[in-house]
Amino acid sequence: MTLKSYLWGIRISTAISFAACALVVKQIDPQKTGMAGKLLFFISALLFLSGLFVLFFTWMRRAVGGDEQTALANIGVSFRQGILMAVLACLLLFLQQYRILTWWDGALAVAGILLVELYFLTKK
Repeated sequence: MTLKSYLWGIRISTAISFAACALVVKQIDPQKTGMAGKLLFFISALLFLSGLFVLFFTWMRRAVGGDEQTALANIGVSFRQGILMAVLACLLLFLQQYRILTWWDGALAVAGILLVELYFLTKK
């Protein structure tokens, strides 16, 4: 498959997940639905943010590398990094929801995600 076909699939799924996230934010009251509403929000936000970050990292690889083949060869790395960034954002949102997010908790979350990424980069 070409990079263009991958990107169109990711764009379409990101648009669908954005619509789902907007629908959840607009229609669901977390006080009435309880844990189910919060779970729907975090799942839809995770899907939307992961698609957005995957598209961003793929665009960055193509802009820096200058070649479509380089970006296609590194689509897996962009996918992994996009998912890790989305997990980080959702983790920070989760901590903020319960009002326990402080700067050192945020720094520890960033360091944890960085260590996971460094593990994958050094594993061969």
